[in-house]
Amino acid sequence: MKWRSLEESDSQQGARSLHAIYAERKALIAKYVPAEIQDVHSRVIEELRQSGIVNRALQVGAAAPEFELPDQNGKLVASSSLLATGRLVICFIRGRWCPFCVAQLEAMNAIIPTVKEVKASLVAISPQTVHQCYLMADQHHLQFPLLSDEGNRVARQFRLVYRVPEYQQEIYHRAFVKLPFVNGDSCWELPIPAVYVLGQQDFVETSVLYASPNPDYTERPESGEIMSFISRLPR
Repeated sequence: MKWRSLEESDSQQGARSLHAIYAERKALIAKYVPAEIQDVHSRVIEELRQSGIVNRALQVGAAAPEFELPDQNGKLVASSSLLATGRLVICFIRGRWCPFCVAQLEAMNAIIPTVKEVKASLVAISPQTVHQCYLMADQHHLQFPLLSDEGNRVARQFRLVYRVPEYQQEIYHRAFVKLPFVNGDSCWELPIPAVYVLGQQDFVETSVLYASPNPDYTERPESGEIMSFISRLPR
């Protein structure tokens, strides 16, 4: 199955909510993906929920870790440099092979002018290699840094990392999702999707202002919701 980009879809899709786009993709999965495979993915989501990973993830008010990662062109990007000019929005994603990650980043890409208006910066972080980040950024015309988090080192600081269970690894193999190749290692680890907004509040150290970690990869916050939150913050 080929997952269309927003540009490849009908001209009205750019104005649609992420929820509506996800509903369409879920309907395609329900129609074309065998029920037993859907059950495997649902089982992983439920096990992650039961594991308490969301409660362990960094929450609002926590000190924000500093990081420096290469972008899709191999250029090092430091969180401290981005935060020096305003708030920083981070989208932790699984990779270019995930249709829900693709839709989310295209939705974020569409609001880049608004991000700049509120003096904020936007990056996405995934465990995939620099080359895979380049391919994703190029294919979907991303206008913001897509950072390669080798070994999930930064995602681990945000406490988002889990190991793909062996019974799901088998499904990924069958679907040609070769994580060891895409991520450049054999650990089979991924971050749960999450959006964070980092910044200073009341002139104290940089902290987490907004957090939405979610073990269900088919649910992400709307780009408008994120920008509405930032616009309400004191300048």
